[in-house]
Amino acid sequence: MKAVITGASSGIGKDMARYLAFLGWDLILVARRKENLELLKEELANVNVEIYAVDLAVEKNVYSFYEKVKDEDINLFVNNAGFGLFGDFCHTDLNRELQMIDLNVKTYHIFTKLFLKYFCEKNSGYILNVCSSAGFLAGPNMATYYATKNYVTKLTMAVHEELRRNHSAVVISALCPGPVNTEFNKVAHGKFSVKGLDSYQVAKYAIDKTFKRKLIIVPGIMMKVGLFFSRFIPWSFLLKIVYSIQYRKEIKK
Repeated sequence: MKAVITGASSGIGKDMARYLAFLGWDLILVARRKENLELLKEELANVNVEIYAVDLAVEKNVYSFYEKVKDEDINLFVNNAGFGLFGDFCHTDLNRELQMIDLNVKTYHIFTKLFLKYFCEKNSGYILNVCSSAGFLAGPNMATYYATKNYVTKLTMAVHEELRRNHSAVVISALCPGPVNTEFNKVAHGKFSVKGLDSYQVAKYAIDKTFKRKLIIVPGIMMKVGLFFSRFIPWSFLLKIVYSIQYRKEIKK
């Protein structure tokens, strides 16, 4: 069995690689930081690991990477590369937000389309889109990030229903965690206001649930409860709650 994982040089992607290697899966790992990928490859010596140092925020790189791996016998594709940005929408950097949209939305969309066709042709395979609990909310002080995760979450849900209606054996899932202990905060210039979940445990939970054909994967009881009750809270009040949470996260300069 073989899996492709984007954003595999750190965080959830790295821990998914570790867990899949523990299960005996061969891996194709892609991220920007070649040195980190090389170190991970050395660590996962019990399986075959191919690494690609690629900036997936550049559209042509997405297509060229797919062309390099499409003839491999791939069974699982993990869409994981992405980043966030804290701050008031009026003042956050536009170029950085456009890079985020390119990576968090456009790259996810292209890979989901390409690998969905790939898997549908053989009527087997798994796609795991790493989304966020943000995909069910609007996010003052992280407006663009929340919007990107809404896009991918809803795209995943829609494709899942299409596959179900077509009686397809292909599985698509959305991982929607709350705070996880990764490099996310450092990149986004923020900090969690609550304790984050362990990255490896989230990775393991996500992979296990994907193989059980679970559509929406939410690790942690607190986040499950929070998302459930958010359905019954008026939007005006929910926006105030999210704003307060995100405002406390932002690192003030």
